[in-house]
Amino acid sequence: MSLLSDNIRYLRSQRKESQQYVSTQLNITRGRYAKYEEGVSEPPVVLLSRISHYFHVSVDLMISVDLRKVPIGELLKLEDNRILLPIMVDAQHNNFIEIIPHKAQAGYLHGYSDPEFIESLEQISLPFLGSGKYRAFPIQGDSMPPHQNGAFVIGRYLESLSEIKDGKTYVLVTQQEGIVYKRVYRLSAGQFELHSDNSFYSPYIIQASDILEVWQYASSIATHEFEPQDLAQADTKAMFQEIKQMISSLNSKGK
Repeated sequence: MSLLSDNIRYLRSQRKESQQYVSTQLNITRGRYAKYEEGVSEPPVVLLSRISHYFHVSVDLMISVDLRKVPIGELLKLEDNRILLPIMVDAQHNNFIEIIPHKAQAGYLHGYSDPEFIESLEQISLPFLGSGKYRAFPIQGDSMPPHQNGAFVIGRYLESLSEIKDGKTYVLVTQQEGIVYKRVYRLSAGQFELHSDNSFYSPYIIQASDILEVWQYASSIATHEFEPQDLAQADTKAMFQEIKQMISSLNSKGK
């Protein structure tokens, strides 16, 4: 945990606090705290959490990112939360919208909490979106018409799963499914049901514990021009429903 020792030493120096002062706030001896800064020993999980709370930096960032290379003042600070999220803002607190390209989707699951990864992404600014922290995610497939394959959905970051409203659409970053854009319904405190607007695809359930991030739909960017011969959303739903019923009927006859 050499990064941890470097980081807590750096964070303490940024606050211009002595080892004695920090150790008192953590309710440990100065000698014990000094060993953590020197990398001689590692703090137990409970104390690591306490250190994280004290410096207002997530444990993930504390042990995996060299904070000396990160402009901490530009990271998102959440109310009543120790976590600093790698969502960049400028000196005037205007939002940068990071664009997650299709080729970076897999990498996002490993780098979503890494400020250096987020900083490497291309950025745009859309002033009409108003306050909030936004990110643009690529859409794949045809499960959420009228959004076409290759389009981007811009989501506003939600701090808590409790902010999810039934029937609204969200980009969810999950451990099992990766990045998905779905209409979400709450089943219980620990489960959500995800629906596609294309009825050809069946709903499915995910656990709240599987969700890493939630971004509420705010806008979208189409990357292909709409063609007059494109089917309307209602017609598409009806067509897929009819095909689904035909398949079900054929399966029944075959049994």
